[in-house]
Amino acid sequence: MAGHEFPEPADRKQVADPTSDLQAAEETRHSCDPAFRHGVVVGFDGSTSSERALAYAIGMAKRSGSGLIIVHVANRLPTTVWAGCEPPVFVDVPDHRTEVLGLELACADYLAEVPWILVERGGDICHELEEVGREYSADAIVVGSTHGIVGRLFGSVAGRLAKRAQRPVVVIP
Repeated sequence: MAGHEFPEPADRKQVADPTSDLQAAEETRHSCDPAFRHGVVVGFDGSTSSERALAYAIGMAKRSGSGLIIVHVANRLPTTVWAGCEPPVFVDVPDHRTEVLGLELACADYLAEVPWILVERGGDICHELEEVGREYSADAIVVGSTHGIVGRLFGSVAGRLAKRAQRPVVVIP
């Protein structure tokens, strides 16, 4: 009958389309504040070199009139270091440093002129910075240079990021 709708019985279960659940999960995972699209991503851990990178990124965001996405990558250690087994599994190590950094940044006068957010991630620093850059369609990623023997032995974050990133990487000495 045209023009008539038959309501579904209340006790009938709706069968969900599995692809719609997957799409909804992807959309919520990658949803980000549109005010920060095409912003400047900066890696920040509170070190002197990351503070210099943050200062440069603030100026870059001011000049371009965009937002600043400050990324802190929390510690994650592979369990294979202790267990000696395969495949590698990562364990989240409690990292309260992000909360402390967030409070310090919230009180900082130098961030007053730029819209900014703090994003916490866990995992490989290079991968997570690039992932945040992709999610926000960032115009650039700013990082501080690594000093010391660890950077020389294992390669610096800046060097690895510059090789694999899909967007400009600015390395601040």
